[in-house]
Amino acid sequence: MAIRLNPNPLPDLLLQIQQTEQNQNTATQQISTGRSVNQLSDNPAAAASVVLNHNQSSQDDQYLQNISTLQPQLQVADSSFTSVVTALTQAISLGTEGANGTLSHGDRQAVAVEVQGIQSQLVSLANATYQGKYLFGGTAVGAAPFTLNATTGAVTYNGNTNVTSVQISNGNSIQTNVPGSQLFQNTSGNVFQSIQDLITGLQNNSNIGAAVTEVQNALTTVNTQRVQYDNSLNQLSSSEDFLNQDKVNLSTQENALIGAALATASSNLVQAQTAEEATLNAASRILSLPNLLSYLPPP
Repeated sequence: MAIRLNPNPLPDLLLQIQQTEQNQNTATQQISTGRSVNQLSDNPAAAASVVLNHNQSSQDDQYLQNISTLQPQLQVADSSFTSVVTALTQAISLGTEGANGTLSHGDRQAVAVEVQGIQSQLVSLANATYQGKYLFGGTAVGAAPFTLNATTGAVTYNGNTNVTSVQISNGNSIQTNVPGSQLFQNTSGNVFQSIQDLITGLQNNSNIGAAVTEVQNALTTVNTQRVQYDNSLNQLSSSEDFLNQDKVNLSTQENALIGAALATASSNLVQAQTAEEATLNAASRILSLPNLLSYLPPP
């Protein structure tokens, strides 16, 4: 078999050097970034999937931001309701005490003063704020939704009946507020009217039992309306868990798509360095060989 010798091996050696340098660069980049795909040409299909993956992850981040902003607001609202329930329960207890026929007129007036204190407390709770915004005025968050007429005991609602919602996951939104009129002046149980009726009953020693029943109805209504906030907080917690797990899944998927096998990349780097060194040595030997012109006599 005839053996063909390459009379000019330098172009092939230069091409080999370029290839080994490229292999070194690829391995070095994979080791430094931890990714096997660092540009679109490395793997177009995987790169396209990663773009979709990042879009979903960014969307999850936005939903998580919505949740982190909304959670403390709803928690403050729910905490206010806990205090409202406590205040109404105390008012019922005082009303029951005031209905006792053995109390003197002075004792009954003293009880009425205590209930008036509860009335002021309830108005304050209904005007609860979070970060400078009123929670129970519908979308009118810049001014106190309730005002108490100290002379008549009448409480006026200054808010509106609008509600707002926030998206907390793909296709899932929750209502973020309940108008104060629905919460505190519901026809099924009016908090402020029932408290004022109880105060009047105690002062006049008339219809105290009926007023206590009114307050009990108001308490039941408040607990019913409070469910909206409890459900919203539960939804936020569930969505937060889902989104955090989704981000973990997306990270795992991305690593499967473009994650570099560091052991393999390190081995490839060593091999490329060894190959380059060998090629450079070969090129050096070839360049040091004498050529035909070396054997020609001087002119």
